[in-house]
Amino acid sequence: MSDVVRAGAVIVGAGNSQRMGMNKIFLPLADKPLLAWSVDVCQNCELIDQIVIVLNELSLDLGRELVGRRRWSKVVEVCLGGERRQDSVRQGLKELNNCQWVVIHDCARPFLTAMLIRDGLKAAQEIGAAIAAVPVKDTIKLGTDDCLVVETLARERLWLVQTPQVFRCDIIDRAHEQIRDNVTDDASMVERLGYEVKLYMGSYNNIKITTPEDIIYAEAIARAEQGA
Repeated sequence: MSDVVRAGAVIVGAGNSQRMGMNKIFLPLADKPLLAWSVDVCQNCELIDQIVIVLNELSLDLGRELVGRRRWSKVVEVCLGGERRQDSVRQGLKELNNCQWVVIHDCARPFLTAMLIRDGLKAAQEIGAAIAAVPVKDTIKLGTDDCLVVETLARERLWLVQTPQVFRCDIIDRAHEQIRDNVTDDASMVERLGYEVKLYMGSYNNIKITTPEDIIYAEAIARAEQGA
């Protein structure tokens, strides 16, 4: 990893948490706020040089207070996000200072690890872009609007995409400059510009907290990790 000169992390938490029914990024998980799980990992990872946290307007002051309270020295900015997730990521990218690589991660996925960061940077160095993902375990059917099966997809080629997603900064900056349509993740923008994206093994524990039911599962994972 010696050729990774400067890597920044953009931690995105600017959504309105509609399905959760409350602002989830400060929701307590085990012994700390949800946001702190991801930022703590980046703060303690030697491969991350700086951190930008992207929040909505109602969360900015609380986020800045948390930075001071937890002494996150690598945080260079807590900035206001945009209307869409991709707008929020774009705002975060603007706050990075002279980074060659960026690790983009959703704070709603609290179980980020240093290994996921390291593996992502290693994979991204091959072609400039890499995303954490896990193989699909279930059989997937393609259906019509009337819920009729069209075909059964080849499960061995299907992956569930996660974050972190890791990019060479010039590639992801170009993608955010040129792609303005709605997308579901940053890799989709890079793909549309014709770049290849490397899949690397994520973790089945790397869940996204979206609904109150997810908190129950996350608490079980957190207890298991803290007991390890």
